[in-house]
Amino acid sequence: MSLMTQTETTVGIGGAAESTDMVLNIGPQHPSTHGVLRLRLVLDGERIERAEPVVGYMHRGAEKLFEARDYRQIIVLANRHDWLSAFSNELGVVLAVERMLGMEVPERAVWTRTLLAELNRVLNHLMFLGSYPLELGGITPVFHAFREREELQNVMEEVSGGRMHYMFNRVGGLKDDLPAGWRDRARHAVAAVRSRMGTFDDLVLGNEIFRGRTRGIGVLSPQLVHAYGVSGPLARASGVDFDLRRDEPYLAYGALADTLRVVTRQAGDCLARFEVLLDQVHNSLDLADACLDRLAELPPGPVNQRLPKVLKAPEGATYAWTENPLGLNGYYLVSKGEKTPYRLKLRSASFNNIQALTELLPGTLVADMVAILGSFFFVVGDIDK
Repeated sequence: MSLMTQTETTVGIGGAAESTDMVLNIGPQHPSTHGVLRLRLVLDGERIERAEPVVGYMHRGAEKLFEARDYRQIIVLANRHDWLSAFSNELGVVLAVERMLGMEVPERAVWTRTLLAELNRVLNHLMFLGSYPLELGGITPVFHAFREREELQNVMEEVSGGRMHYMFNRVGGLKDDLPAGWRDRARHAVAAVRSRMGTFDDLVLGNEIFRGRTRGIGVLSPQLVHAYGVSGPLARASGVDFDLRRDEPYLAYGALADTLRVVTRQAGDCLARFEVLLDQVHNSLDLADACLDRLAELPPGPVNQRLPKVLKAPEGATYAWTENPLGLNGYYLVSKGEKTPYRLKLRSASFNNIQALTELLPGTLVADMVAILGSFFFVVGDIDK
């Protein structure tokens, strides 16, 4: 029995034999990307066929630098990877070190940390609530967002001395006690921001152009959320109901269960992600008020522990994780009993979140790519660490 071989020959079609695919690099300096992220797109006309996020343009080697800094100094490095969530970044590191030391933190420090973490969450979300409409052509919301941010920045600056990198956490508590009269000023700032948050409902969510650009666009399925380790507002907008503050409480969140509301949506599109962020701001303001109430009831006392001149963590390893504004941040600390970490590995929310773009962008239009990218709420420093 002989085997038949079939040969296919294409003749006479000229230039049509060439592929119509085009490779387009978006970034790393393009204004439609958040800083130095590069997207390598393969296009068929206006439709994306393949997408590859190329990271690393901003790599600072923070994890390696941790190994050459003592436990007081590493806070300044951790502070900076997600520059919109500086307080929360500090917090994860000191929680890991305190867990290694078996250290109890004074109650007033625990409640103050919770308060400042929620104010930092609002500051983070306001930036995206203002900048996302800007990327879709809506200029006005960003001015409102910065006005509300200023209210909260003022109280954060008063308590810590910093506007962006607070450096207020310490192993064992906080740098200083709250200034006299600060709680009242913080309560006034929270109330002022809450009273004007309706602007985003009217100006953004009520805008038919914004809804047209975001509804049904960039739908992220729960399966993709789990496959890529997507977390935070992105995951909850796809119906994945997980929030560390409720499901594995740390700080004072266990005592705030009645106030804490985990915001979810089922649609998983750009609009749902924006709505989750907006609802979370309302809840964080409520949590801040609850913390202020509790701090008013607590008797005077210390906000930190006395530490030895040279702080050494015992030999071993531990893992601490926090519900950062952009998602789950993990801190894997390994100690050899020295004054510097042997290893400190960061699991940053933005790094995992951005990987899902590989699956999400193919099949969409280039015009929708900007809407999808903007709704992923990432910070490049949090990707490249």
